[in-house]
Order: sequence, then C-alpha cells, then structure tokens
Amino acid sequence: WFNTPQSSNGMYLDMWVPRNIPAYDTDRQWIITAHYETRPDLLAHDLYGDHMLWWVFQMRNLDILNDPINDFKSGTEIYLPQLETLKTVLGI
Repeated sequence: WFNTPQSSNGMYLDMWVPRNIPAYDTDRQWIITAHYETRPDLLAHDLYGDHMLWWVFQMRNLDILNDPINDFKSGTEIYLPQLETLKTVLGI
C-alpha cells in the first residue's frame, strides 16, 4: 500500500506494489489483545501514530496473518516491528 500509485484523480489505487518488512532482532513478540481484535489500524495508530500503517503487521507476519483483518484475532502471537525499522525500510 505504501508505494502503490494513485490514479491521476486520486480516487483509487493502482496495482498494489507489495513491500517487504524484514525481520529484525529489535522486533518484539506480542499477543493480540481483545481490544485490537480485527483492528490492526488501531494498533498501528497506538504504536506508530499512523493508522495507515496497519498493513505492516501482515507483511511482517506473512506466515501467521493470511488475512490482515480477520486473522488479527485475540490470542494470536505476532511480531511487531519498531518504528525505527519502518523509518529505515519504508523511508517514512
């Protein structure tokens, strides 16, 4: 989503360009709580201050989160990249 071009009128996204979020030693393991179930956008807002970064959880946990929304269930253990990692990898 991050580098996916928008149409000239800004109304829709073009072809999706996947972004790899590699594993780093600084990533922390975390168990999804009931508060964040099916709401990776809320977690992204709380962790990174930007709800639009919700997709990084799936890209970092491809073997766990096949569906970035419906697989984001309470009790699921995932890895959370640090904000500094995203700044480096995504250039934000």
